[in-house]
Amino acid sequence: MKLFIISGRSGSGKSTILQALEDYGYQCIDNLPVNLLHSLVEENLRQEPQGGLQLAVCIDARSQSLQSFPEILQSLPLARSERRVVYLDAVSPTLVKRFSETRRRHPLTSDKVDLRQAIDVEAQVLATIADLADLTIDTTQLSSQQLIAQFVDRVLDHDSSNINLLLRSFGFKYGVPVDADFVFDLRCLPNPHWEPELRNLSGLDQPVRDYLHAQPMVNEMFNDVFGILNRWVPRFEDNARVYMTVAIGCTGGQHRSVYMAQRLAKHLSDRYDNVLVRHRELNRR
Repeated sequence: MKLFIISGRSGSGKSTILQALEDYGYQCIDNLPVNLLHSLVEENLRQEPQGGLQLAVCIDARSQSLQSFPEILQSLPLARSERRVVYLDAVSPTLVKRFSETRRRHPLTSDKVDLRQAIDVEAQVLATIADLADLTIDTTQLSSQQLIAQFVDRVLDHDSSNINLLLRSFGFKYGVPVDADFVFDLRCLPNPHWEPELRNLSGLDQPVRDYLHAQPMVNEMFNDVFGILNRWVPRFEDNARVYMTVAIGCTGGQHRSVYMAQRLAKHLSDRYDNVLVRHRELNRR
């Protein structure tokens, strides 16, 4: 049996993921009360003793007994590799905008709590699930299609028990990704932006790569970051960690962070089978 538990704040993309899972043949249940999760799994295991069932449930802030989620999750008659907790999130202003566009009432709003306050309270309500998530996805700058593509790449197409590494370049002036496990700041490195012939290029272009590769400080930074990841990622993998996101940031997310993410991915791919690279800001050009 395969079980996905999808959660996250309102407007983060839970419905989008459930629809994608339905397209992949999963039986999906929205707004499942936490205290029914154990009996649901047991009943489906009795009906499908061969373990071929694919089940996905969404648990959100409307559910009762959220504080009991850790104990219920631990008690499920499934191996850890058979169940995954995926938590979706985005920065609060983005969630407010998305939820406002639906013209629906937020379940935590009242005559004393406005939408922005409800969105912030929701993070506290769902903290017990967020803390146990195998994977957190930052959907702030993702369209529905991009979210589905990332979910498919990282989760549905990831059958191996080996750790899945995502290296994401970003620009600090647009905010740090909320789903990052490691964050590395490259803003101290020489910036190709100040070279007129390189300004309109990116870290994917050979002239920028040549420029950065010739900088001793850049190579020192690469060696240090690679050394940290090479040493500590296996420790997380030994602790049954399945997903890890490494965020590499510079000022605008166009040159240094893109170059470093690509270079790190190339070297880490020699050791790990599941290494993905995403450049968050390149579509801003």
